[in-house]
Amino acid sequence: MKSFIVTNHEASLGNAVLLTAAYFLVLTLATAIDIVVWRKLNNKISVWLNLITLIVLNIIFIMVLFQKTSFNISIFQNISVRGVILAIGCSILFFFFVDKGLDPVLENIFPSSEKNYKEAINTLRQAPAASFIHVCIIAPIIEEILMRGYVLGGLQNRYGVIFSVLISSILFALMHFNMVQTISALICGLILGILYVNTGSIFCCILAHSLYNGISYFTNILGNV
Repeated sequence: MKSFIVTNHEASLGNAVLLTAAYFLVLTLATAIDIVVWRKLNNKISVWLNLITLIVLNIIFIMVLFQKTSFNISIFQNISVRGVILAIGCSILFFFFVDKGLDPVLENIFPSSEKNYKEAINTLRQAPAASFIHVCIIAPIIEEILMRGYVLGGLQNRYGVIFSVLISSILFALMHFNMVQTISALICGLILGILYVNTGSIFCCILAHSLYNGISYFTNILGNV
């Protein structure tokens, strides 16, 4: 498989696993601060303080990654009309195949995961504006920079394209820690990996991820359709 990814860094499998674990610790820290500190305040204020905390911790994490490794990436590099069209197509594919097709089946197979997922959805509904920024903007940017930019791009330079797409997709899936979401994220991760390989554009991956989350947000969380 020909790859259009151009990157100046190399990552081992161990590096990729450690990065994923480190990012999980960042998310855990943000959750701990929210539970211990922010939730004791007024609910309308606490959700925004939690979002700010999450943004700050993510920025620090990315800055440390840039400083401690040779990894560097330009979000707006290699943008093309073809790439944008593919990204939009991927987001629509994700919605109909995953949300409308796969997820209902998985929810019947894993009822406990369905319960946890619905509880998470109800939590997001309590603060729609803050949750939109988190789910549809912050998460896609950070996750694509890490999973496709650093992990896939770095692994590709050492192990080749197919192995790198597979491993980056598995690590991306494991970050979701819910059986229904994990299986869905694995499939989305594979497609996003192929999108990155074929376009060399992290922006297109962010766009596809963000649009898909946005469609899911407005249909599943706000319940407009």
